[in-house]
Amino acid sequence: MANNWQFSGSDEGKAASEASLSTYTSKLFALCDPQGKPILPPRVETAETSHTAERAVVKAVLCGTGNAYAPSIGLPAAKRAVADYLNKDLPNKLSADDVFMTVGCKQAIELAVDTLAKPNANILLPKPGYPSNLIRSIFKHLEVRNYEFLREKNYEIDLDSVRAAVDENTFAIFIINPHNPNGNTYSEAHLKQLAVLARELGIMVVTDEVFRWSVFGSNPFVPMGKFSSIVPVVTLGSISKGWSVPGWRTGWMALHDLDGVFKSKNVLTAIKQFLDLNSKPPTVIQAAIPTILEKTDEEFFHRRQIFLKDKTDRAYYKLMSIPSLTCYMKPEACTFLWTELHLSCFVDIEDDEDFCEKLATEENLVLLPGIAFTLKNWVRHSIDMDTPTLEDAFDRLKSFCDRHSLLGETPLKDVNGVNKRVLM
Repeated sequence: MANNWQFSGSDEGKAASEASLSTYTSKLFALCDPQGKPILPPRVETAETSHTAERAVVKAVLCGTGNAYAPSIGLPAAKRAVADYLNKDLPNKLSADDVFMTVGCKQAIELAVDTLAKPNANILLPKPGYPSNLIRSIFKHLEVRNYEFLREKNYEIDLDSVRAAVDENTFAIFIINPHNPNGNTYSEAHLKQLAVLARELGIMVVTDEVFRWSVFGSNPFVPMGKFSSIVPVVTLGSISKGWSVPGWRTGWMALHDLDGVFKSKNVLTAIKQFLDLNSKPPTVIQAAIPTILEKTDEEFFHRRQIFLKDKTDRAYYKLMSIPSLTCYMKPEACTFLWTELHLSCFVDIEDDEDFCEKLATEENLVLLPGIAFTLKNWVRHSIDMDTPTLEDAFDRLKSFCDRHSLLGETPLKDVNGVNKRVLM
């Protein structure tokens, strides 16, 4: 007779997990055939990081400076280094006390949502936008409201949509700059307009700036913290994208405090309490942060930006030969293309998820569906790969789209071991 065990798994994280990017990614890679053509994009490969960063970590290991527990709010030297780095572009300077070290930018997002929201709060998130903001908001049972973009203005924020979405329970607007997945960078004038509007509405601006080192267009990166004399700003960042080290799991939150409002609202206390209860970034990486931020040669970032611009140009050109997909703006930052699916061009594609699932099954090629970024019937393409691999990926994409198109003329062929009919 079975025992009546008095425990069971909680489903509290179910809804948030279903919105996770890793959930979509894992599902699509599982549909690929490991015995077929190479699976793209390669899962285990990342761009080469800075040798300065590698040597800094090795030194921290050999010297033992990262062996002990770090304070919950971060190593003082790491906090000071982040503040100094951000201060290069800021008129109102940060101190080390304004910086909190986190387990990547993801924990910084959790920290912002968990410690800044009030009871019955709602939050403004971009549509499309990176899903970690949405996931944490769902988990915390916050009401999520979306703002839109002006595609005809290179995806500037539609400030009228911001104004329309705010009420007395809205506590913050989250922005991503440079934006993932749109691939644009906001101008200084536009960010100032946002700051003035946020001040009028009585909400703070939380800005995710992890792609600040990946700008290769003509529009330079401007930090939102530059406008902290107008509105309270919270900056989220990490070394994952700029140094191509997502596995090092080290990021930060910086508070640009306007007239001491964060202190008066007990935000500092709430942050310290949250960090006391949660995991800390690896001490060994924190110990290396001062050298990583201070000593990495600008040439490292320049080479990376040239690489990304070249791959973006190639991918954008290849997409022009696929009429069922449209990328409305050639990206000026980040490592993706964001394209709309024209479902009327296809004979047997129901939506973006169906498109991505069939593409993974037939071509061993993984694109992420727009619904993962809260916008249905769009897809996100990775372009962060060498030229031959990129060419292969977009050739497979064109072959797939032709095969499923109303005007497709691709002959019958073996696709991952499955014969697919010709669509004429």
